[in-house]
Amino acid sequence: MVKQFVLVWLVTAVAIAVAAALVPSVEIDGGVVSLLGVALVFGLVNAVIGPLLRLVSLPLTLVTLGLFGLVVNGALLAITAGLTDALDVGGVLATVLAAVVISAVTVLLLLLTARVVEPQQQ
Repeated sequence: MVKQFVLVWLVTAVAIAVAAALVPSVEIDGGVVSLLGVALVFGLVNAVIGPLLRLVSLPLTLVTLGLFGLVVNGALLAITAGLTDALDVGGVLATVLAAVVISAVTVLLLLLTARVVEPQQQ
């Protein structure tokens, strides 16, 4: 369980770093420790506020065939930026684009590292 938590935390940190490298207006102030702190806050925001925000926006998400989910992810990233001093995001479009990059990189890296978390079958 702890192994999985640490893996997801590190993958999220890498995904945020990739988003900061690809999206021009997203910046991480500080080093690796700041990046790990931002990833931890982002995970907590996703775990606590994320389900409530997704539930409230469910009708709009259904009407837009899921595209409003991208806006919700961007809002969660903007909340994270508001809670931490180490993360700066640009406007709405840049924030949504960064959230898409973070989601895509996270999914890709978690698929690649799935064998690390999977228990060994005997």
